[in-house]
Amino acid sequence: MRTLGGVGPFPDEKSSWSAALKGDADGFAAVYDQNLARTYRHALRLAGNRHDAEDLVAATFMELWRRRSRVRLVGGSVLPWLLVTVTNLDRNRTRGLRRYRSLLASLPRDQVTSPAADCVVEEIATRSAAAEVRDALRQLTPPDAAVFSLVAFEEYTPAQAAEVLGISAGAARTRLHRARQRLAAKLGDDPSQSASTALTEENLR
Repeated sequence: MRTLGGVGPFPDEKSSWSAALKGDADGFAAVYDQNLARTYRHALRLAGNRHDAEDLVAATFMELWRRRSRVRLVGGSVLPWLLVTVTNLDRNRTRGLRRYRSLLASLPRDQVTSPAADCVVEEIATRSAAAEVRDALRQLTPPDAAVFSLVAFEEYTPAQAAEVLGISAGAARTRLHRARQRLAAKLGDDPSQSASTALTEENLR
């Protein structure tokens, strides 16, 4: 039986995942509880709004259950697999995220504005930058986007990203370098920093 704390008889993720692999619903529920917060944070970072982030998380955990026998663990955790799956599912969404750009471009910048207006302009600029980051990420190939997301956003090493993706560490470093080059052309000289900063600032609002 699961307890109100959420993990019931499973003391760690390894034991709960072992039970889930055998079809134990309580074991899978414990894995869900243990990884929900960081999975949702990543989904919100990519989707930009709570509704779409919740849809991404639901679809990701459904895929985890459906494909559980083929999931690669890193350090005994399914979290890296969940993060990659969120990234890939987000790429398949068709909804655009460019709604603030034209408004931002139309604002007069040489006029004195009130503090309230300044806040609005800052909010629009933040959301516009975040949307630009998301657009740039979606233009990467799925493998490059997955490696970049794991390393730049979640601070996994290239070797750990390689493990979850089933590729060599050298291949992961190559994909990471290629992703950074392509993002740098759109976002500036330090794409990891600019991407992380833009998406973090938006989520904190």
